Amino acid sequence: MARRISLGGLRRRLTIAFALAVGASAAVLAAGSYFVVRHNLLADSVNSGVKQARRNLVIAPGYLKNGPDALLKAYERRGDFDTAGVYRGRPFSSSFSVSVRQVPSDLRRVVRKGELGYQRNTVAGTHYLVVGGRAGRDTELYYFFSEQDLRHELVQLRDILLIGVGILMLVAAFLGAILARGTLRPVARASDAARSLAEGLLETRLPVEGRDEFGVWAQSFNEMAAALEGKISALSAAQARERRFTADVAHELRTPLTALVGEASLLGQHLDAMPSESRRPAELLIADVGRLRRLVEDLMAISRLDAGAESVQAETVELASLAEAAVRARGWDGRVRLEADEVVVMSDPRRLEGIVANLVGNALEHGGGEASVRVGRDDDGVFVEVADRGPGIPSEHLPHLFERFYKADPARASGGTGLGLAIAQENARLLGGKIEVWSELGQGSRFTLRIS
Repeated sequence: MARRISLGGLRRRLTIAFALAVGASAAVLAAGSYFVVRHNLLADSVNSGVKQARRNLVIAPGYLKNGPDALLKAYERRGDFDTAGVYRGRPFSSSFSVSVRQVPSDLRRVVRKGELGYQRNTVAGTHYLVVGGRAGRDTELYYFFSEQDLRHELVQLRDILLIGVGILMLVAAFLGAILARGTLRPVARASDAARSLAEGLLETRLPVEGRDEFGVWAQSFNEMAAALEGKISALSAAQARERRFTADVAHELRTPLTALVGEASLLGQHLDAMPSESRRPAELLIADVGRLRRLVEDLMAISRLDAGAESVQAETVELASLAEAAVRARGWDGRVRLEADEVVVMSDPRRLEGIVANLVGNALEHGGGEASVRVGRDDDGVFVEVADRGPGIPSEHLPHLFERFYKADPARASGGTGLGLAIAQENARLLGGKIEVWSELGQGSRFTLRIS
């Protein structure tokens, strides 16, 4: 049974790969943009803070003559920042939220050396840029510039970029799905065409669109399909000729063979009256005529099966009774042991009897003259099992046993035609079943007819 080739997995992988590639590129670009903007904003904050601190330090000595309070009042009019400092060993501050204690120790060491310095610090959850410097030998001043708004803007920028990357990935996934569908459309057509070929539509061809890779692929596929159609047509014609030849040969042989059989039968009635030196050749002639009759009958049966001319006349069949009747009708009662359960099936009794007779006959001929037949039902369905305790069949021969005219030992003389097992297997298939074989050297062989 042909199975449809699904392209959903490949289409999905291409869509995901496209979305990930676009997402990764967007993420790298967004991260780079964020860090560039962040660096510039923080640098601008430092430049602005240092510039403001320099101006503040310039005017500080004039106001400190009247004490720290006068300086703090002057600073209130110059900008939005808090001030903390040390004047003649005494700390002071413009706000309760900041003091000299919140100034990083590294920054204080820099300021005590007479240099202007800055450092970022967080006080009670608020981010500050702290810029410090000296305003005379006995005064240290530190300016706390809040960076909360700057940090908030950076967080907003980060969130916007992340949302943008997510939206871009969704858009890329949508576009990737459309592109993947369009790109894989020739692959889908090729899979449908291959399935049509597998189903026997040998005239299937692909449209050749352009001279790109898919166009060349379609052209190659069409050439392959044309070559395959030609080969199969030639094989079908040869097979039909072979079937016609076999049928014609078998049909043409029937008339002279009927005469030979009648003459051989007449000759058999006069064997006792023949001289002893003529009796043996006459017996051999009668046996060969009988073998030739069986061969022609088998060829006719194979021809009808190949032509599909055989029909199934299904009716209710009790398998145990059928197997027992097949054995008794051929005089095998004393050599065949039958173990049977009550199993009833709807099938063609004539074909079933022919299959059972063939398997039992082979077992008796090649299995030491004795065989066992078991009829029953298991998890796989109804079965008829024929077993012997003969020498067994080498494993290399087992795959070929049901081939026409195949014999496991060509050197061994046999009355068979080499078609019995092939006919039995074809009949089993016609009934919706199959024949399985197991054999081991020195242990015997077992043929099992299974009917589903």
